[in-house]
Amino acid sequence: MLHVGIIDIGKTNAKVVVVNLAARSEVAVETRPNTVLPGPPWPHYDTEGLWSFVIKALERLHATHRIDAIAVTTHGACAALLDHSGALAAPVLDYEHAGPDETSAAYAAIRPPFSETGSPILPAGLNIGSQLYWMFHKDPTLCDRTAQIVTWPQYWGFRLTGCAATDVTSLGAHTDLWDPYHGRFSSVVEQLGLMGKMAPVHFPSDPLGAVLPAVAAQIGLDPHTPVICGIHDSNASLLPHLLQRTGPFAVVSTGTWVISMAVGGTPIALDPARDTLVNVNAFGKPVPSARFMGGREFDTVLQGRTGVATQQDVAQVLASKMMLLPTIQQGSGPFSSRTQSWTIPPQPDQPGLTEVAMGYYLALMTAECLAMIGATGPVLIEGPFARNAYFALMLATATDRPVLPSESQTGTALGAALLVQTPDAARTVLPEKHIMPDPGLAAYARQWRALVGG
Repeated sequence: MLHVGIIDIGKTNAKVVVVNLAARSEVAVETRPNTVLPGPPWPHYDTEGLWSFVIKALERLHATHRIDAIAVTTHGACAALLDHSGALAAPVLDYEHAGPDETSAAYAAIRPPFSETGSPILPAGLNIGSQLYWMFHKDPTLCDRTAQIVTWPQYWGFRLTGCAATDVTSLGAHTDLWDPYHGRFSSVVEQLGLMGKMAPVHFPSDPLGAVLPAVAAQIGLDPHTPVICGIHDSNASLLPHLLQRTGPFAVVSTGTWVISMAVGGTPIALDPARDTLVNVNAFGKPVPSARFMGGREFDTVLQGRTGVATQQDVAQVLASKMMLLPTIQQGSGPFSSRTQSWTIPPQPDQPGLTEVAMGYYLALMTAECLAMIGATGPVLIEGPFARNAYFALMLATATDRPVLPSESQTGTALGAALLVQTPDAARTVLPEKHIMPDPGLAAYARQWRALVGG
């Protein structure tokens, strides 16, 4: 089996990627924005627009590369409610909608403790349990109309195969629905009346089924083309390293969210008030994690003005101690209640200074996340920040450990492709570039930490 088609639904963008599994390389990518429709009944993802994009992209890519299998990876905090006909019982809620905050006090009465789920109390719809409670409150008929609940990767697998499922990594991504220490549903699933409605739980690499005949014909696929169950995107980034390494090490998965995950690190008590959590990896094992909305912050500050910084800008940022202090995207990350500020604000005509200072800010936030989860050993960067030299060098300096940026363009696609089992599935490509700490940045990192109290 050579080419795996990857459906990658990120919070900001959706992609269809073709991965050459033998070469461990991405050979083609198509992208579109993941738009949110305003409602009614609530802001929701454009599932039909995404489906049309997926089908047409798979058709074009299959004509060029011949797709032998399909796997899916998506962002977390998302589930689809299916009615008895297999259609959506309600539009799929955008997790950034603040609606669930309306019923947060009532939901707290049935919400399991952090010690059971490793899932912190998060705003808006970032806990799926809170989403469901609010949606059932807004639409009292919805629970009865719901026949099955599938997590987000498996929704697309269901559209492809007609087989409903959930997977352990998506259930374990701050949903409140999963007990990662015992590998079972948490107590809130019964409290919500959903024990008979959650679709069967699978590991991400489990075969889901073959592509439906009508879908195969539309794309031009062999009707026996297998679809793999699917995986949460941060855990897709983690999987190649679990297959090739022993701990300790850490993986930083970057995109809309920057997710730091520690493997074999120092045992440490997680603080849910600082956006730490327990993820569940592709093998069903708990992984101490921390996160902040770094990709969103990057876009907010830079607004597309990248690639303009010079070494003179670097020197000026360091000499002036121009620093961005947290937090841009309030409600997430280790300093969620703080309001962003600059020690020296860059001017609009200084995009290079902004670019350097922003890279340093994101790295220092990430270093704080890694410290909170007891991460030790080398740090591997997946996703778009792997190509940000200012981020990588400051991260190496702030952690005092080597940083290894991935060569992958999409971050999650290779991990999702590795769900397709082959005899050499454990052989993956090590990042070639090692970035070491730079003593010239150490004073900047120390001052930033002193200012934020980290």
